[in-house]
Amino acid sequence: MAIASREDRTALGLGLMALGVLGFTCIDTSAKWLLQHGVPALQVVWCRYAAHLVLVLVAFLPREGASLFRTRHPWKQAFRAAGLFGSTMLNFIALAYLPITVTTTIMFAGPVVVTLLAIPMLGERVGKHRIAAVCVGFLGVLVVMQPWGAEFHPAMLLSLGALCSAAIYFILTRQMAGEESNGTLQVWGGGLPTLLLAPFVLPAWETPATTGTGVMLAVIGVFGAVAHMLATAAHRYADASVLAPMVYLQLMSAAVAGLLVFGTWPTPWTLVGAMIIISAGLYIWHRERRRGVPHSKITPRL
Repeated sequence: MAIASREDRTALGLGLMALGVLGFTCIDTSAKWLLQHGVPALQVVWCRYAAHLVLVLVAFLPREGASLFRTRHPWKQAFRAAGLFGSTMLNFIALAYLPITVTTTIMFAGPVVVTLLAIPMLGERVGKHRIAAVCVGFLGVLVVMQPWGAEFHPAMLLSLGALCSAAIYFILTRQMAGEESNGTLQVWGGGLPTLLLAPFVLPAWETPATTGTGVMLAVIGVFGAVAHMLATAAHRYADASVLAPMVYLQLMSAAVAGLLVFGTWPTPWTLVGAMIIISAGLYIWHRERRRGVPHSKITPRL
């Protein structure tokens, strides 16, 4: 199947990426709302992937046919899907206990962890400048978590687990870039969790107590699919190095969602930690751009 050619339309790419980032915030907001209304976390995760899978099949199957499911790297696809699932599951559980701004900020350290994992997994050489940025990034995570103070919550460890799982997912995505079509990556990433969770979720299915809860269970997967498709489309119109900093807009959207939906304000420590993490991420992005290394398409929400 022919791959759509690149176009130099930076403004359109930035706009699509901004909408994608907003979609990632909608995923977290929906998940936290559902968990607060008593929906089991595993059921929320399954609905997120099931709806995503349906939309991916509708979008890609008519054009790609059976080739959509064929892969050159079945084990990498399986581990990539496991990383995606682990990140989503841990993040959703953490959201039951933590403000959206906290989980979002911790996940902003994704480029930091990816930089470290790229050494053993991709054989990349990381210089002292990026190692220093990694250390600064982890300092920012500590500022947010405050393991020494009363503000620390054990659920923050789940966010760290989600961060590491997401980093593995993005490293494996980078490894298969150019070797697998976007549709194949999407169908494996959404299909495996859907199929493997179905025997556990469906027999224990809890019918939503209200119509609104049922609708939210359906649209959380729509948010996920549309957000990922928008982010992917954005990379057709603008370079990854231009789009990468756009993910940090999610701090603003998460703060607005936390205030409007849940009535929570970001704490000063969260904001300070976010600025430290973002600074480290932007420095890593700057170094990779100068070296001509394509920045991984890192998105803080899965």
